[in-house]
Amino acid sequence: MIRGALTAILLAACAAPAALAELVVFDDGHTVKAASYRVVEDELEIGLQGGGSYRVDLGRIERIVDDEVAETCGQSDPALPGLPLAYDLSYRADRGPLFNTPYDRVIAAEAKRYDVDASLISAVIRAESNYEPRAVSRKGARGLMQLMPATARRLSLSRPFDPAANVRAGARYLKELLDRFDSRPEFVLAAYNAGENAVETYGGVPPYRETVGYVKRILSWWTPAPASAVSPHPSSVRAAPSAP
Repeated sequence: MIRGALTAILLAACAAPAALAELVVFDDGHTVKAASYRVVEDELEIGLQGGGSYRVDLGRIERIVDDEVAETCGQSDPALPGLPLAYDLSYRADRGPLFNTPYDRVIAAEAKRYDVDASLISAVIRAESNYEPRAVSRKGARGLMQLMPATARRLSLSRPFDPAANVRAGARYLKELLDRFDSRPEFVLAAYNAGENAVETYGGVPPYRETVGYVKRILSWWTPAPASAVSPHPSSVRAAPSAP
């Protein structure tokens, strides 16, 4: 029921029209609609819709989102009627990693460090890199949790291909999103994929085919626990230390 209620808002996948652009989001928040892009060593070459291209330091790029769709296609209602009022996405010893991988111990440790549901972290890793620690996307994202260089720099991640360091930074980022979006699972997942500004601009899951599909895919593996179904736990969780 919970998963069904969550995925019901993702009907933005409704017969989406052709892509309008690829969205390149810079670390200062501004967005460029690009006809194409490619990573060239430490730079991103952005193809312009009218022709031509230019290059920027890859470290300035927060994320790239493919396939923007028409805004009229199923924008999410910020109130999301019918969903539980709250979820508990904090660390719970009885909600461990989902997929029995060699990285489960690392995931559990970093989930506990940042007070994040370990099963959520494991589902994000599966969606992002399928547990390949040296994965590099065509967008330039790196490691298990596929962090872009700009995000890695902000999180003080200097070793993106080190599994423990990468998961630590990714768990810290998920904790920031949980706090920012009041542990709303679909908002947190959408922000991890498309960025916080996109979620706030659209008042929910932005109508990008990539993002809608990303949220639906993770919710097909992972069921968030409603707060009412989880017994209270001590509030004496220590503040998360800074990432190395």
